[in-house]
Amino acid sequence: MPPRGVSNKAMMLAGGAATYVVSVGLAYNYLTRDDGSPAGAAAAATNTTFTNSCGCQAGCHSYVNDPRRTSTFSNIAYKYDTDIDTDEFVMGIKLLRRIMLYWHAKGNILEVGAGTGRNLDYYPNNDGIKRIVVTDLSDKMLMEAKRKIAKMGQDKRSVFITAEVDAANLSQFPDSSFDTVVDSFGLCSFDDPVAVLKEMQRVCKPDTGKILLLEHGRSKTWEGITRHLDRNAEKHAKNWGCIWNRDIDAIVEEAGLDIDVKDTWHFGTTYYIVARKGKSIA
Repeated sequence: MPPRGVSNKAMMLAGGAATYVVSVGLAYNYLTRDDGSPAGAAAAATNTTFTNSCGCQAGCHSYVNDPRRTSTFSNIAYKYDTDIDTDEFVMGIKLLRRIMLYWHAKGNILEVGAGTGRNLDYYPNNDGIKRIVVTDLSDKMLMEAKRKIAKMGQDKRSVFITAEVDAANLSQFPDSSFDTVVDSFGLCSFDDPVAVLKEMQRVCKPDTGKILLLEHGRSKTWEGITRHLDRNAEKHAKNWGCIWNRDIDAIVEEAGLDIDVKDTWHFGTTYYIVARKGKSIA
């Protein structure tokens, strides 16, 4: 029985809120662990080389600023899905992927920074989808995506094309050639996220085209969480290759996107954005 004066509904809401807080906290703690993984071990083993390449003095190496940071993605590709899947389920990331793509992905679609293809299962399988070009710069990440596509039925598999492409240089695609351009959790990883967003806009059709972003970054509403991201940015970059405390609002603004929808989740650290090509780009 709930305490006198407290309804069952209030108890359920409080319990749900507590569960949400605990699950987000556990996920963040998991993502900052240093478990001696191959990625972390490889980075530690080659620390001297990294130090020379980024100009650091001994003992002050920065994984965030290291020019080889993105090589981590190839190191962890084989286990990335296993490591991240439970966290995405608990935090509702899979649901956000499904909602974003179900409602907004149409026509000819380009996905940049697709990694292991964690969006593949959530693209609608209907006549509104003409083709989906799945790209990433890491050949090992893209290989995981290819394996997933190969397991699909012929009808669904036929719309996918994969290509090893640098998201900051989409020169192989003409201007205004895609109806939808997608990036999920890539702005934290790209060396120049503003350049990537400008390229995404260039290849997106004006007016009717959509740019879909599902990202993580600094919280503007919960300073304690942002301090946690800042404190653990180096460890996270070492383990996962991404910079999880970037200012997503500032990046999007500098790139000049026109935003239709922006929602934040997980205490302001997950960004759900539906945007269009900015007037300055069009």
